[in-house]
Amino acid sequence: MTAPDIAAAPPRRRRASRLRMRNTLLGWSFILPNFLGFALLTLIPVIALFYMSLTDWNIFGSIATAQFLGFENFERLLGDGSFRTSFVNTIYYTAMHVPLTIVVSLGLALLLNQKLRGVAFFRTAAFFPYITSIVAIALVWNLLLSPEYGPVNQLLGAVGIPGPGWLTSTDWAMPAVVIISTWRDMGYYMVLFIAGLQTVPPELYEAARVDGANAWQRFWNVTLPCLRPTMFFVTVILTINSLKVFDLILVLTQGGPGQSTTVISQFIFNKGFEENDFGYASAASVVLFALCLVVTIVQYMWNKKRSV
Repeated sequence: MTAPDIAAAPPRRRRASRLRMRNTLLGWSFILPNFLGFALLTLIPVIALFYMSLTDWNIFGSIATAQFLGFENFERLLGDGSFRTSFVNTIYYTAMHVPLTIVVSLGLALLLNQKLRGVAFFRTAAFFPYITSIVAIALVWNLLLSPEYGPVNQLLGAVGIPGPGWLTSTDWAMPAVVIISTWRDMGYYMVLFIAGLQTVPPELYEAARVDGANAWQRFWNVTLPCLRPTMFFVTVILTINSLKVFDLILVLTQGGPGQSTTVISQFIFNKGFEENDFGYASAASVVLFALCLVVTIVQYMWNKKRSV
């Protein structure tokens, strides 16, 4: 190595170091605004939530002076009949809503993925309920499902079937909420499935047809395996959203009649904002967070096992 090369090496290293520093600062300049928003609006409130769940605190006092209770709030939840009812209702709603929404949205996606005249209009019409105001949806469906004057019960009566009380019946309120929620959500998940369907190589369908596979066999052996990543994403997001359902039930039934549609989010809202027992409501929120986390981990492990 000559003397000029030795003299030139340190400046090159300094330029490379400055370039790395510049790229690092440039990267942080893109990340920092989003991270600050996440930290201020999500991370810090979540940390505060875990602390609040161990205290007796209401909104009128300082969180720093809240009485520390340890795990008493969680022990109280175990003996609370209202919380157990809301927990069971949440599982019931999720178990009905998730598979029904997947089946309906996937069926719509398969239908509207075809080259049909006016397909863009029908896709928009299917997606429109998802962006419609919750209050408007509740008002329209309350009229449709009215026990006495609703067109749904009138149609059932015309064919000799006595219509139920729907949203006023303790037996039918939750199924009615599931039906309305599925109708509202199906357009969004339909769009995700259509995106997944458009990534399936056409050559696979051609090969299946050559082998004599019928439509069902092509769906089962070609479409579903290719949709596995989309199906996993949809299932996880849909399950989490179902476990956290709140707004639709609040405006439709407010948790009634009785406690037949009261879910965990409604329980948290009642305890926190109506009874000002934020420590107890925070404990219920931690349970809901743990439930979502466990379900997501189980789904991830099951999907990973199937992929092996």
